[in-house]
Amino acid sequence: MSILKVIEILANSNKSWEDATKKAVKEAAATVKNIKSVYVKEHSATVKNGDIDEYRVNVKITFEVNH
Repeated sequence: MSILKVIEILANSNKSWEDATKKAVKEAAATVKNIKSVYVKEHSATVKNGDIDEYRVNVKITFEVNH
């Protein structure tokens, strides 16, 4: 039987929501091993001078816990 744990991470990008998601996974992978999936819970953006300034995501990352 596998034991899975879920953590929630906020990330941002000047490029896209996809890039923000990739950054969240990469940052988590620096300290968390056995990542199995990522779920984008929310996405939003900030606006500056009528243009999107920053893309933001709130993601849930699932990873397997070693016994």
